[in-house]
This record gives sequence, C-alpha cells and structure tokens, in this order.
Amino acid sequence: MDPIGIAGAWLFTPQIHGDERGSFLEWFQDAGFSAAVGHRLTMRQANCSVSRRGSLRGVHFADVPPGQAKYITCLRGSVLDVVVDIRTGSPTFGRSAVNRLDDRTRRAVYIAEGLGHGFLALSDEALVVYLASEPYAPDREHGVHPLDPALGIEWPRGIEPVLSPKDAAAPSLAEVERAGLLPSYADCLAYQEKLRSDTTF
Repeated sequence: MDPIGIAGAWLFTPQIHGDERGSFLEWFQDAGFSAAVGHRLTMRQANCSVSRRGSLRGVHFADVPPGQAKYITCLRGSVLDVVVDIRTGSPTFGRSAVNRLDDRTRRAVYIAEGLGHGFLALSDEALVVYLASEPYAPDREHGVHPLDPALGIEWPRGIEPVLSPKDAAAPSLAEVERAGLLPSYADCLAYQEKLRSDTTF
C-alpha cells in the first residue's frame, strides 16, 4: 500500500505469479491494508460496473459520517481512476490523484471516507469492481461535475467523455461548497480515528 499524495488515498500493486496455466494474485491483503491504513476494511457492499470507452463516472462522494470508503480495481480493460480531495479544511483541498488501473498491472486504489472518486474508461470495455464500506444511500450521496476546471483533472485527449444525465447535471465544486455539502477534513479525521479505535487487529 503506497500513499498517493492525498491523505486517505492509497495505491496497491500486487505481486502477480504466472506460469503456463495463467496467473494468480492477491488483490487484497488484510494485514498489509490494516498496517498502512490503521484499521481493517469493513465491507458492506460489493459493486461491479461495465463501461464502454469514454464512459466517465463521477466525481461522487457521500456524507461523513459514515461516508463510503472504496477499494477499487479493474478486472478487464483499463480506466483512468481519479481521487479528488473535496474535504474543506484539508491541506490538499481541490487536489486530485490520477492512476491507471488495468488488467495487466492489477493495481487497486483505496479511498477513505470523504474523498471524491471517479473514473474514465480507456478501453473498448472496462470491468471495474469495488468493495464499499457502506451500502449506497441516495439521500447522502452527492456529486461534483467531473469536467469542472476547478478540479484541474487532465482527462485524456482524444476520448469524448460520456456522462450519465445525473453526472452531466452535477454542480461545480464551488457550488457544492456554497451549498454546504462538502465533508470537512476535521470530521473525516475524527471518523477515521474512531474506526482505528474500534478495530482489533
């Protein structure tokens, strides 16, 4: 588990074992995860999305507490995965971390509660799965327009983004902040500290 420049965001690169039969890897390791993050991963929902090239999902986030932490990997194809720090008061507020997830490196990204997340499908078809710490709850889920210039995300040129009607109508980061919907850095840290104190390794 390697930090990727935003507190609460990590990148896991597995060791892939291959022979004439194919390959094997451990895409999640509890001991390594817990040692890096400070608490165990509680999974309450597992999601799978299949996206065609250009599909842009996000940027999504949930109210904290409890928020929704995610552990994400791409099983088929490739995506450009983006984590955005939307926590007011964070020293990296507005900053994004961009990583390619694909079926070759088999890397995974973990994002803690309160961070924004989105991805763009780079391949003709991309199969993404992620473990979520909380089930989907529409009343506490929000979005920021992924093409908002204030986010500073450099989406690949030559790929026309395809957004859902909901994501296309999402407000800008400034509008979400004015509406008081962004999680606070202090609340996120307090919630994560509670997770650490509640965890028995």
